[in-house]
Amino acid sequence: MENFIVSARKYRPQEFDTVVGQSHVTDTLEHAIDESQLAQALLFCGPRGVGKTTCARILARKINEKSGAADDDGFAFNIYELDAASNNSVDDIRDLIDQVRFAPQVGKYKVYIIDEVHMLSQAAFNAFLKTLEEPPAHAIFILATTEKHKIIPTILSRCQIYDFKRITIEDIQEHLRKIAEKESITYEDDALYLIAQKADGALRDALSIFDRLSTFSQKNITLEKSAEVLNILDYDQYLKIVDLAKENDIPGVLTAFDEIVKKGFDPHIFIAGLGNHFRDLMMAQNPKTLNLIEVGEKTKSKFAEQSQKWSAQQLIDGIEICNFADINYKNSKNPRLTVEIALMQLSSLTAGVEAKKKNS
Repeated sequence: MENFIVSARKYRPQEFDTVVGQSHVTDTLEHAIDESQLAQALLFCGPRGVGKTTCARILARKINEKSGAADDDGFAFNIYELDAASNNSVDDIRDLIDQVRFAPQVGKYKVYIIDEVHMLSQAAFNAFLKTLEEPPAHAIFILATTEKHKIIPTILSRCQIYDFKRITIEDIQEHLRKIAEKESITYEDDALYLIAQKADGALRDALSIFDRLSTFSQKNITLEKSAEVLNILDYDQYLKIVDLAKENDIPGVLTAFDEIVKKGFDPHIFIAGLGNHFRDLMMAQNPKTLNLIEVGEKTKSKFAEQSQKWSAQQLIDGIEICNFADINYKNSKNPRLTVEIALMQLSSLTAGVEAKKKNS
């Protein structure tokens, strides 16, 4: 059995132009290298899985390439990585400072990447201050952290700060498409959108989910299978319930809700999601607000179609009913009944309108 390499490692960017969704950082760093205007202490901040360590490694390599080091093997020894999560004592930093004094044998710079720098102890931070303020000409420090607020101001003031953004759903989706094509994986676009949404701006999380789904679905990633593995209610469930509510089918709505609960979904998450669905339908009624819905293109057209069956006021009432149930869920002695009452109210929203039509 050959070793399986996870996508996050297999497709880790080796150049700045392949880093996803951080062009504001990568462009600045490239210009700084080209014009030899790179600060000696850099701080990369941002959420997990968005490319901080990857950019630090690319930058470390580029700096030495620029300085004329000929081969990879030569200047690989000029890059030092320290994981501050497990090497956070004052002695670890003193060892690092002792190393910094010596000039590199190959290339012009020694690059020190300190990951999870917010984990350093107070004494370690203090020991690091002087070196960070006046490093030797051959030393460059790249610090990376997910929690900028935990770093003392005296360190922050000595660094050039780069803020990494959460990666957009569309950028993650596009990246997953490219990987799926390279790996010969068939996919539904809306399934990739769901993975990107679940990853919450972290590309590494998206790639982990993608690997899990490609294994589970035997390289055929569908929206239905994605919803099953990720244990989330897919949009079709909400579309079905709203259609039943439109027809005033109270028994049908309650039966559909019971099936959802039997699958192990929390009624509280369900009613909050249903409120969000009504909000999305409201947005789908107007082409100007259609882009405010965070779903795939195929699902968007389903939302637009369903929204035309409801009046704007009915949708507003639907949002309020779901929101009221959501707020009162935790204080209720019988939380399930709270959701069922909301579903009955939703199923009665169009009852008066239907009666008027019949009379006329």
